[in-house]
Amino acid sequence: MPAMATAVALAAGTLVALAPVPAQAAAGATLPFTSVEAESAAGTGSRIGPDHTQGTLASEASGRQAVRLAPGQRVEFTVPRAADALNVAYSVPDGRSGSLDVYVNGRKLARTLPVTSKYSYVDTPWIPGARTHHFYDNTRMLLGENVQAGDKVALQAADVEVTVDVADFEQAAGPASQPAGSVSVTSKGADPSGRGDSTQAFRDAVAAARGGVVWIPPGEYRLTQSLSGVQDVTLRGAGHWHSVVRTSRFIDQSGSAGKVHIEDFAVMGEVTERVDSSPDNFVNGSLGPNSSVSGMWLQHLKVGLWLMGDNDNLVVENNRFLDMTADGLNLNGSARGVRVRQNFLRNQGDDALAMWSLNAPDVDSSFENNTITQPNLANGIAIYGGTDITVRGNLVADTNALGSGIAISNQKFLDPFHPLAGTITVDGNTLVRTGAMNPNWNHPMGALRVDSYDSAIEAQVRITDTTIIDSPYSAFEFVSGSGRGFAARNITVDGASVRNTGTVVVQAETPGAATFRGVTASGVGAAGVYNCPYPSGSGTFTLTDGGGNSGWNSTWSDCSSWPQPGQGNPDPDPGRNLAKGRPATATGSQDVYTPGKAVDGDANTYWESANRAFPQSLTVDLGSAQAVRRLVLKLPPQAAWQARTQTLSVLGSTDGSAWTTVAAAKDHRFDPATGNTVTLALPAGTNLRHLRLQVTANTGWPAAQFSEVEAYLS
Repeated sequence: MPAMATAVALAAGTLVALAPVPAQAAAGATLPFTSVEAESAAGTGSRIGPDHTQGTLASEASGRQAVRLAPGQRVEFTVPRAADALNVAYSVPDGRSGSLDVYVNGRKLARTLPVTSKYSYVDTPWIPGARTHHFYDNTRMLLGENVQAGDKVALQAADVEVTVDVADFEQAAGPASQPAGSVSVTSKGADPSGRGDSTQAFRDAVAAARGGVVWIPPGEYRLTQSLSGVQDVTLRGAGHWHSVVRTSRFIDQSGSAGKVHIEDFAVMGEVTERVDSSPDNFVNGSLGPNSSVSGMWLQHLKVGLWLMGDNDNLVVENNRFLDMTADGLNLNGSARGVRVRQNFLRNQGDDALAMWSLNAPDVDSSFENNTITQPNLANGIAIYGGTDITVRGNLVADTNALGSGIAISNQKFLDPFHPLAGTITVDGNTLVRTGAMNPNWNHPMGALRVDSYDSAIEAQVRITDTTIIDSPYSAFEFVSGSGRGFAARNITVDGASVRNTGTVVVQAETPGAATFRGVTASGVGAAGVYNCPYPSGSGTFTLTDGGGNSGWNSTWSDCSSWPQPGQGNPDPDPGRNLAKGRPATATGSQDVYTPGKAVDGDANTYWESANRAFPQSLTVDLGSAQAVRRLVLKLPPQAAWQARTQTLSVLGSTDGSAWTTVAAAKDHRFDPATGNTVTLALPAGTNLRHLRLQVTANTGWPAAQFSEVEAYLS
């Protein structure tokens, strides 16, 4: 499957640095669960990371950090919302299995969460530059009771070392009822205990329900062979927490008359390694025109949907793709009018979402408002050729090795390939900690990459309203990844916000041209622009300043050397707010009032902790140790925010582990008459990277609240 393959090593070059970006953007899927990072929770384990080094446990973790638990150690989450279901991303040492004990408000549950390395530690030696990867896995359970915001849920390693990455808390809907007139698979002999083989029963139900609904009641069903000949039928479960199908190959068919609708159940595979010649996919081939896939939980497969043939007007929405050994979804040519939207993808072993225009072009298809995290080999979103393609409103985080957050590419892999054509729209996407060191090139790939790999880019590439945060290397990369110097032209970048890029803002390594308008950057690691086309003498890349750009006007001067992260002087301004746009975590948050709202530069948005659960804390990572002398704390200035007093202390740390009290607990009054602002002078000698505000009381609301946390050197 398409992955960033070997390329001629590019000349060591110079990079460009990036500018500040809103920490919270209106991108990604609307999700039915709330995630809490283990490193922001209490407990007795040890934190690992942050790290961006390929092949390390921390580098594949969400936020590049996690918590390691030895047997008997625990991590305790403050529940952020009412929930009765829990999913945990974790890793255990290779070859080991065991369990996590689960505690609710100190009471141990009878059920445990199983953990295993069975689906982890994947090797793909045929992909140049790949190393052992795919360290994490997901495990889930219904708690059997409701927990409320502010309750405590603890996970304790029982019998094996477990690295806990993130916990998802969800209020699961109860099982749906059988639709009138539907054909139940159990009426055809399916075994809901999972012991018997239900393949033939599913086939018989599909045949009997043509034009209607196949009903999959609550239970577990084992299929030993795939389904085919599926057309003009709806397959519906009682909800993915209740109806579970265990198979590594659900539908495998080269064609269909279409109108296939697959809804509301889970498909759990048993794929433990990646074999590209095996169709170990939820859907392999075609569902036919005017089909849909929605409300599904797909896990432990090679690929979620590997789509070939006629899939015109397919809609894939509101699904979860977890722990694939290769792609989450790949439109493998001929797709017209396909909409992939509102999906959540975690821990994919190749491109999370891809369009590959093999045999025929993908046309007028889109990836919109998806949330993608931790693709551990290749890109978050990849467009390989195609005509009039849209990538809009997606959130991509934590790419690792051989990939960018978004790649727009003419890499063909095989023939006949159809290069990019028409207008390629890349609009309103947010990329967090994306881009990676490419071991084949021995230098990095940017957060957003335009790649004339096998042919010049002649399409109109329109990149608008992009937010790039904490890229370990560059923000925008223009490259011919084969090292043959094909041009990348007809590119415009409008309205981008770049913050804290490790090296440069623009990494130009091939002939071509792009116009930049309204691109602002802050916290640039080395320089604004690295402009060194490869091969040497192949031509120039022209950067046209269309106006409104700021924060990245310097150029790396030596094309014989590659800048390292932070090699330059990123920001000499002593009046800069050090906390703006930096990573923020908290002991908990209420609904949409997430920690990043306190550092997004907008005093009208705010963080609110879990209610009625003091103490609560907000932690901001400033990126490096700083001699902070002054804090400015704000609440929204609207008249509706009445005066209140918050009791808070200030803690600091240089490593995120050892904490000292910088300012003792004290009452601080926020009053609309004075702008709802409190200023704290910190003592001389304060030197911290991690800033923590711990709140023990609030007279105006039973939670900690901040709309802005600002930190200054003077």
